[in-house]
Amino acid sequence: MRRILLTGANGQVGWELQRTLAPLGDVTACTHRELDLSDLARLRDRVRELRPELIVNAAAYTAVDKAESEEAVANIINADAPRILAEEADRLGSWFVHYSTDYVFDGTKSGPYDEDDQPNPLGAYGRTKLSGERSIAAIGGRYLILRTSWVYANRGSNFLRTMLRLGAERDELRVVSDQIGAPTWARLIAEATALALMSLSSEEGDASTRKNLAGVYHMTCAGAGSWYEFAQSIFEKSSAPKVPRLFPITSAEYPTLAKRPRNSSMSNEKLKRTFGIELPSWRAALLLAIDELSSNCS
Repeated sequence: MRRILLTGANGQVGWELQRTLAPLGDVTACTHRELDLSDLARLRDRVRELRPELIVNAAAYTAVDKAESEEAVANIINADAPRILAEEADRLGSWFVHYSTDYVFDGTKSGPYDEDDQPNPLGAYGRTKLSGERSIAAIGGRYLILRTSWVYANRGSNFLRTMLRLGAERDELRVVSDQIGAPTWARLIAEATALALMSLSSEEGDASTRKNLAGVYHMTCAGAGSWYEFAQSIFEKSSAPKVPRLFPITSAEYPTLAKRPRNSSMSNEKLKRTFGIELPSWRAALLLAIDELSSNCS
């Protein structure tokens, strides 16, 4: 079985990847404690010790607002560490999978962004993620950069769990309604990643043909909605004993340290065209996630 190195194994996507990558090889799943991406020397040494045929980097600095005052720290994790992983993967002739974000865009486009649109991040988090993308692309090799958006899961800190917690505590919630994007369940990201990797393994032709599939791909659930619509759907689909009244507000009424893109919707046509992978609508995925969350709590 081929050796697989997975970073960020305790994160929302990393947790799901432990399961979906298991059929593809022998997975060494490293948590932050086991492999801190800010320790660049240790990171390089660990890759050279393991000599993986596949590296999947699900670790990242994701504190969007905190990154405004810690951009140097975020850059080490989001740009320097991926560069080292890409360098080592290229040296080994291995595939490297890295996750990026809708925050590389400024949100001014009227329709969904595609992979060829010019990035223009609004804040430190987006800048560091874009720097990581560009470092990986400059090295070349066999890589997949998978941009996703508004990730949530049934564990960890995310919008779904926050809404359910706040809904139980408060009678009213005010939610931003002028930012749109595609809420994406972490499990579907992990499953789609595994499908893409299986397609690479089974692709007919020589190694150079498969290498031509390297590049940036958008990987989100289908459709788009606002945070307010996301919150509405959470309470509509959940069996929460207490449902708060929801009020739409503007971004200006909910100021944050980091400016968010107004339009985070991204086209997934390249992913579908290349790998035949199409994620379900965000509303359908949310229902699946809530059903599982409810069954785990029962």
